[in-house]
Amino acid sequence: MKLTKMSHACVRLEKDGRTLVLDPGMFTERDAALGADAILVTHEHPDHFDEGRLRAALEANPAAAVWTLKSVADQLSAAFPGRVHTVGHGDTFTAAGFEVEVHGELHAVIHPDIPRITNVGYLIDGGRVFHPGDALTVPERSVRTLMLPVMAPWNKISEVIDYVREVRPQRAYDIHDALLTDLARPIYDRQIGALGGAEHLRLTPGHSAEV
Repeated sequence: MKLTKMSHACVRLEKDGRTLVLDPGMFTERDAALGADAILVTHEHPDHFDEGRLRAALEANPAAAVWTLKSVADQLSAAFPGRVHTVGHGDTFTAAGFEVEVHGELHAVIHPDIPRITNVGYLIDGGRVFHPGDALTVPERSVRTLMLPVMAPWNKISEVIDYVREVRPQRAYDIHDALLTDLARPIYDRQIGALGGAEHLRLTPGHSAEV
């Protein structure tokens, strides 16, 4: 499976000539979802879900479909009948040849005064890749490659390190990093790499790795 990191929280996965895109939001390249056979969205926040990017991808490929939670599906279903699927924790499905399990229910706490919204994570091909969205969800199965949200208004580095320790992946690739300056990156690389207990990796947007 080829994993390509796009800006912020977006990832493209390619296998057997088909493409699955996760979380193409407003901080992501405008063409990040183009060419996708399937798109997964973890939640409604605009850095993960940009309606214009999804509409462009669905219009460009009439066979493409979206799997997401209700709050996002409600914004797209009328325009693309039969192509937008609502999912929740515990669901399993096949999208563009990828086997997907849904894990998690709520966005991480930003502040007690801010109501929590729904958030789901996606486990791909039996644990080969896990994208948690905006939550530190731990799937009840082993994970080979964890997409790790390293910098967000709702987390701190000690929580990120403990999350890697709890999931125990073979490797962790940074996502959710648009707010992380280049000056801070060496600190995160050093501390997560030294304390997380897993190989800690980072891809420049547009670059790929085999997982």
